[in-house]
This record gives sequence, structure tokens and C-alpha cells, in this order.
Amino acid sequence: MAGPQGKAFDISKQSVWEAYKKVAANQGAPGVDEVTIKAFEEDLRGNLYKIWNRMSSGSYFPPPVRAVEIPKPHDRGVRLLGVPTIADRVAQTVVAAHLEVRAEHRFHPDSYGYRPGRSALDAVEACRGRCWRYDWAIDLDVQKFFDTVPWDLVVKAVEAVTDCPWVLLYVKRWLAAPLQQADGTLVERERGTPQGSAVSPILANLFMHFAFDRWMARNFPGAPFERYADDAVVHCATKAQAEEVLDALALRMEEVGLRLHPDKTRIVYCKDGKRRGTHEHTGFTFLGFGFRARKAQSKTGRYFSSFLPAMSTQALRAKSDQLRAMRIPDRTTVLLGDLARWLNPIVRGWMQYYGRFYRSELYPLLARLNSYLRRWAGKKYRRLRTHKNFQRWWTGLIDRQPRLLAQWKWVRGYWPAA
Repeated sequence: MAGPQGKAFDISKQSVWEAYKKVAANQGAPGVDEVTIKAFEEDLRGNLYKIWNRMSSGSYFPPPVRAVEIPKPHDRGVRLLGVPTIADRVAQTVVAAHLEVRAEHRFHPDSYGYRPGRSALDAVEACRGRCWRYDWAIDLDVQKFFDTVPWDLVVKAVEAVTDCPWVLLYVKRWLAAPLQQADGTLVERERGTPQGSAVSPILANLFMHFAFDRWMARNFPGAPFERYADDAVVHCATKAQAEEVLDALALRMEEVGLRLHPDKTRIVYCKDGKRRGTHEHTGFTFLGFGFRARKAQSKTGRYFSSFLPAMSTQALRAKSDQLRAMRIPDRTTVLLGDLARWLNPIVRGWMQYYGRFYRSELYPLLARLNSYLRRWAGKKYRRLRTHKNFQRWWTGLIDRQPRLLAQWKWVRGYWPAA
């Protein structure tokens, strides 16, 4: 559709402004041009006009995407992110907003990733409830989804929700944008949509909506699921049903150009105090939570075994590595209040997420943080190197400022860090 002022496309300046506000709120690292949000805002009016003008005329071409390896949030592995420039992030957000309006109402109620009003914790909670009702689960892992998803099917999924020519044009250009490595080398791509861009989440959801969600609802309505991006759990009443669904899913993924991970995809028996059968796998990990039989207490005080989620072993190790890398005991040039202001937002995030279910599994990590602070105090203040003096100081500090450190809400003790 032709736009005003002789432009090829009718893209409003207001949509560019709204997109910029979202990008600014999220902050984020600069792209290949090394322009930060602050630098971008030095000529905000001119930069936003340039984006609008080029997008409206059809002459906007995305620059390469900066490739960055970051730790995975729930384990010790790394994930390749594609970091667009600030300007490109604004342009992508314009397109993402257009698609979200037209796609959100279509999405399956058990699709939780990157959607307004839904979270990973909602997916974990739904999974917990279904594990109580269904004896079997399929732990699905789509191998290298964001690296291998076929472009033609991504575009087809976009075409199913919009026929807007400028949206299709720019989606195709973003899919084909090369990755720039740290040494400046450009890597051309033929498949995939790098994580980290503003438009990738909606593209991934659209693809999986047609490739997985609708297919499951049509072919296996008796096997409910929870999906967060490419991570999913499917629930089945019997082992035979689980085997049938898994075989069909493997074929379905091949049909859409993907592959289930041969080692990470498995059928799991939700074993607990009432389900006492045997199976090779009796637990799984989903969104950083390990699901398995755990000790629980009834309202009457009776203990029993229930199939429950808690912070996974992989997540605990990953966060322990993160704590160690912070080198808290060595930061003796700062005061405890400065450490608290730095650490509290991080720790609160862990508590709000991993503490949602079976939070006692998080306590060792919080105690480890306290032990690092003990070592910090001993390095900074010579008199606190003895246990007696430190214990007196620590107890007095908690009495005077019980909310100084976020972890003190749950854990005030410590033990030596490994």
C-alpha cells in the first residue's frame, strides 16, 4: 500500500516513536556500529526520521548483526546471540508490533514464550499441574532451532497473518542479514533467525504456532503441552501414547526442516509416591526447573512423595559459576552498601524466579553468597578474620539492617564456599 508524501509504504512516524521507546526501555548492547542508546539519542529526532524515511520508501537495508556468545540462563552452555544496531532494533520493533497485533489472538493458550501477560513461570506452573494428572511426559528438545529454522516456512507463517508488503519485505531482509564475528568476518546465512533481535521472538512463535501448536491440537488433542519458544513438554496418559506422539513429532519436525535432539528428547515417567512403576527416565528439566519426585507435606502435616519442580542442578551450577566469576571477596575497595546495591537486583531475580517452586533448593546458592561476603569482610577488615568477631558483627548487622541484602529474607547463615 502506497503511503503519504510520495512514500512507497504507509508507515506512521508514531509507530517508529513507540518502537524507539520500547528499545530505550530495554537498553541493550550496541551493534556492529558501536552506537549506544546514549549516542543514538544525541540526534534522536534525526535518527528516528532516517529510520522512518528509509522504511517508508522501501530503501531500508539492515546492517550485519553482531555475533555474541553469552552463557545460557539455566546451565553452563553458551548461546549465540545476534545483536542488531540500535537503529535496526527500532526498525525491527516496528515490524514486530505490527505482527503481534495480528498474531497474538491466534496463538495457542499453552504457548508462553515472548507473549504479553505470560511468563516462563506460568509455563512451569501449568506443567506441574499436568504432571500430577498425567503419568507420562515427553521432554522435547528441538535441536538448534534458532540456527536451522527454514526461511521459506518462516515467511509462509508471516504471510498467514498479514499481507502487508513492507512487513514481508523487511522480514526477508532481516532473515538474510549476515552475522559479523568478533574479528570482523561476515558469515552469510541460509537458515535460522538469530536470538537477540527484536523480531526473532514473534517469528519463532509464528513458526512454532503452525509447525507444532496447531499440529498437536489437530492430531493429538488428548496430549496437552506447554511450549516456551522451542522448549516444550507434552503430557500423555500412557507410555504407548507417549511413544506414538513422539514418533509422530519426530516426523513432523523433519517435515518442517527441524530435528529433535536425539539425546535430549526423551519419554519420562512421572514417578512419585502413588506412581511406583519403573522406567529409564523419571525426571526432566524445563525452563531451569528440575521435575522429579520430591518430599512434600500435606495440609495435615503428613509427608509424602510428589512430582514437583525445583531449581535444576544445571541452573544451580550455572548461578554458582556466575557468583564465583563476580569475585566478591576481592572487591575490598567498596563498602558493603555498594555491594548490596550491585548484588540485590541480581539476587532478587534469582529469588523471584527459582524461588517460585520448592524454594529450599535455592538456599545453598544464597548461603554461598553469604559465605563470599564473609570472606570479603575478612579481607577488608582485619578484626573480622576471627570467627567470633565476624559472628558478632554479622549478627549485629542483620539486627540493625535486616533488609540490607536481598538473600537475608530467606537465608542468613553461611558455610564455606567450594
